[in-house]
Amino acid sequence: MGLYENIRNEPVSRLALREPVVVGREATVRDAVSRMREQKLGCAIVVDDERKPVGLFAESKLTRLLSDTPAAVYDPILEHHDPQWPTVKASEPISRVLSALELDNVRFLIVVDNQGRLAGLTGQKGLMEYVAEHFPRQVIVQRIGGKPYPAEREGA
Repeated sequence: MGLYENIRNEPVSRLALREPVVVGREATVRDAVSRMREQKLGCAIVVDDERKPVGLFAESKLTRLLSDTPAAVYDPILEHHDPQWPTVKASEPISRVLSALELDNVRFLIVVDNQGRLAGLTGQKGLMEYVAEHFPRQVIVQRIGGKPYPAEREGA
């Protein structure tokens, strides 16, 4: 199969899902940011008692929050999370990830299981890693500081 067929037929669970930063509804913005820093991740997922996502708090939101009201870091996360964040089921085709990234203009997607519980996190990075791993001949990768690959082209 080629790339097009793979992303239309393989489930999201085939992507390397990241372990998300998870915070409960009782967390503060500061709690979420602290965990985001520890895990070096640009977002935190707010979940209920059944581990079902109720929203996402991204570093872009933090930037706006700090420029407007720095003391808001002590506020409950529920006052500042985005409750309408795109999710995708682990059983849906990978093409759903690509569509959501493009249509919703986001970097992260919440992945849920069939019961709606948090299963992981994916997004631009997960999709690009999938493509590079499964189609290495179609992806030319240059290491930072490395020599450029010779350009293949027709003509003189």
